[in-house]
Amino acid sequence: MSRSPGLKMRNVVSFLAFFLTFNALAEGKLNKIEEDNWQDLLTGEWMVEFFAPWCPACRGLQPTWEDFAGWSEDLDIGIGQVDVTTSPGLSGRFMVTALPTIFHVKDGVFRQYRGARDKDSFISFVEDKKWTGVEPISSWKSPDSLQMSLVSYFFKLSMVLRNVHTTLTEDYQMPYWVSYVAFAVATILLGGILGLILVCCIDCVYPPRRDDELHHHVQQATRADKKDSDAEEEDDVEELEGSQDEGEEDQDTQDENLSQDEGENSQDEGNSQDEASQNSQEEGSQDESENYRSENKSRRRRARKAD
Repeated sequence: MSRSPGLKMRNVVSFLAFFLTFNALAEGKLNKIEEDNWQDLLTGEWMVEFFAPWCPACRGLQPTWEDFAGWSEDLDIGIGQVDVTTSPGLSGRFMVTALPTIFHVKDGVFRQYRGARDKDSFISFVEDKKWTGVEPISSWKSPDSLQMSLVSYFFKLSMVLRNVHTTLTEDYQMPYWVSYVAFAVATILLGGILGLILVCCIDCVYPPRRDDELHHHVQQATRADKKDSDAEEEDDVEELEGSQDEGEEDQDTQDENLSQDEGENSQDEGNSQDEASQNSQEEGSQDESENYRSENKSRRRRARKAD
């Protein structure tokens, strides 16, 4: 028994309505995470995917991720997506280096999901709490830290510069070298302005000394140097006088020693002269006695001869 065309049409319409309703439901459960609401991830439990529309792997994962989003109420978690082309700051804040990248978040603690990318694996990872075996991201790389906030601003700046380059080369049809020269000049000017601001801040914190104060300090330093030099000169003079006094004392002692030596020598010479005179006297007396004896002998001889 064949069905009427009207019944077939009603079935098709019902199927389309069910599909659209289910799709809208799934899209409603798939939260879109952007710069203004990313801090919602810090409370509760979440699974978040970072993707880009131009990424083939992201487009292949999209149906699976939408199916997984339909289980958000059963698993009591939030499921979200981050488009890095519209939210470049978040890609820098989370240090996303490959696409797609999936994170599990539990009360502000972030873990990167590295398992299989199918719906059953996602459900098992959350339901069986397999995320407890994954090492959390270190505190210094945590997305809510100060340093990662600075990184996110750099990523935003890079996206702004990229959009400016695209506008100059595509909308205004300028050559690439013009864009590069413009960026180079802007970089030099920005560096000079930042350097000037830094110097001003340093001057405010550590103000330079005035000329009068500097001159006063120089005078004090020179006076101190003069005092030190005068004290050193006085010490040198005292040392010289002391050395001279010591030299005079040494000279006096040497003179006394010399005079004593000369006195002793003269005394020795006098003694030697006395001894010599005594010896000469003794020799004279001996000669006289010998002469006297010889005369007596000669007299005796003469007397004998006369007899």
